[in-house]
Amino acid sequence: MKIIVWLGNPGIEYQYTKHNVWFLFLDYLASKNDFSPFKNETKFKWEIRIWEINWEKIILLKPSTFMNLSWESLKEIINFYKMEKKDFIVIFDDLSMDFWKIRFRENWSAGWHNWVKSIIKYFGENFKRIKVWIWFNSNFEVSDWVLSKFTKTELDDFDKNIFQNVEKLLLEKI
Repeated sequence: MKIIVWLGNPGIEYQYTKHNVWFLFLDYLASKNDFSPFKNETKFKWEIRIWEINWEKIILLKPSTFMNLSWESLKEIINFYKMEKKDFIVIFDDLSMDFWKIRFRENWSAGWHNWVKSIIKYFGENFKRIKVWIWFNSNFEVSDWVLSKFTKTELDDFDKNIFQNVEKLLLEKI
């Protein structure tokens, strides 16, 4: 069993923001595959969806807490299932490089990302990560930028290029 942690903020007001790029990707995967519906697990403060690949169960976790508190739920569910760091992948946004650049690493600093810093604090730095760069417009404060909505053109690019590439990378790394 594996766990993939999708980074984002709950609530309709954050649906198309840059910080929620991975929730958009999860919706893309659900539209392409026959996922079970999300099940709300209040005990862990996550919504869980099961994805089976080659007879292996993959738990897709979507936090129902705001991102800087999500590490607590990750800790609880990993302890509940008695999993190891090698069994989960954290997927998040980053604004340090060109728009839509994708990276996978098993050991990486958190950079500016407070949520990843909180995971490193509990789990250490050695866990799998996929991040997509959402670029940064220096005319904005960081918090305003990551909570701003994608443009229609940017949203159209998801299905055509980015999400297909991320899905391929994810399937290689599971």
